[in-house]
Amino acid sequence: MNILPIISESTPELEAIFRDFHRHPEIGFKERRTSGIVADVLTRYGADEVHTGIAETGVVALIHGKGQGNRRVGLRADMDALPILEASDLDYASTTSGVMHACGHDGHTTMLLGAAKHLAATRDFDGTAVLIFQPAEEGLGGARGMIAEGLFDRFPCDEIFGMHNYPTGCPGRFGICKGPALAGAAFFDINIQGLGSHAAMPQEGRDALMVATTLAAQLNTILSRNIDPLETCVLSVTQIHSGSAYNVVPEKAHLAGTIRYFKDEIYAVAAERMEKICKGFAAAHGVEIDLDLRNVFDVLINDADLSEAYMKAAADIVGVENTSTENTPVTGSEDFADMLKVVPGAYCNLGHSGTVPLHNPGFVLGEEILPIGASIMARVVERRLPL
Repeated sequence: MNILPIISESTPELEAIFRDFHRHPEIGFKERRTSGIVADVLTRYGADEVHTGIAETGVVALIHGKGQGNRRVGLRADMDALPILEASDLDYASTTSGVMHACGHDGHTTMLLGAAKHLAATRDFDGTAVLIFQPAEEGLGGARGMIAEGLFDRFPCDEIFGMHNYPTGCPGRFGICKGPALAGAAFFDINIQGLGSHAAMPQEGRDALMVATTLAAQLNTILSRNIDPLETCVLSVTQIHSGSAYNVVPEKAHLAGTIRYFKDEIYAVAAERMEKICKGFAAAHGVEIDLDLRNVFDVLINDADLSEAYMKAAADIVGVENTSTENTPVTGSEDFADMLKVVPGAYCNLGHSGTVPLHNPGFVLGEEILPIGASIMARVVERRLPL
């Protein structure tokens, strides 16, 4: 590994920052402690400008290079945690019950701070680095919130890069997928209003629970009978809530879940069929069904040329043998996609030790990734804004 010297020397400091973030996780749009620390560290590291309060808790810093160029390269990290009770047994485990960094955003934030320290100290680039610390990536619309508040109007970028850790057990393995790389996603809630009755006399009611279970099964036919089998689409019903007693036919039921897709036209087919199925079930069973289907993530599309540029920057740090632009698309989602709809760029995965999956109570981020990711982020700025 060719870790940049300033970042290498700062590794103990970065690990301390990371562990502090991990001990004190915060849910999306509530990252006040985290964003406060980020702003303080950026100021201490010598960032030229530090702006706070964007989409409530977002932070943006500007670092100008030695040259007088006008080009700007953006780097983005997310800061929010998940509503998961940690079960990692780490000595720096979450101290907030029911909340943990199970996706590595504490590491992303730390790596971008490490890049900031190097860039502010060396300034070996011609233009401006725009460092974006985003709130609320986990389905709450943090990227869209920052964009709506004028992120790229106030801090324009010519291109932008993001990074996500991945527990492959292969530390420092850099991978990227050109073109569509991560799925778009919609969340849905379906509320069923039936008629309650005594469980001994179900004919007097309209059983919302029975409708819900049958509807959940029927929704799966959208994929098998409406979507081209050569296309990618995932529909998952992930929640059913209904009932309160052994002897009561429930009058209300609630379903929830998600649709994942790589083409807008495929999503449109799934959405239309879901609406028609819900209307048909309402008529057939004599109940009211309300469908709330909403897009949450766009398809993340990596620019081909910038993917290659990102790989070359990573190769400077981890070696060509540890880089690949042949990653396959993944049906997970990431709201960095919204930024890529406005500014061209690329998003990569960086492997680290451990194989417990993301969003798992036992997930542990391998700390060896911190100086590696920080160095790659700093290096892509230097490569894209050469003196």
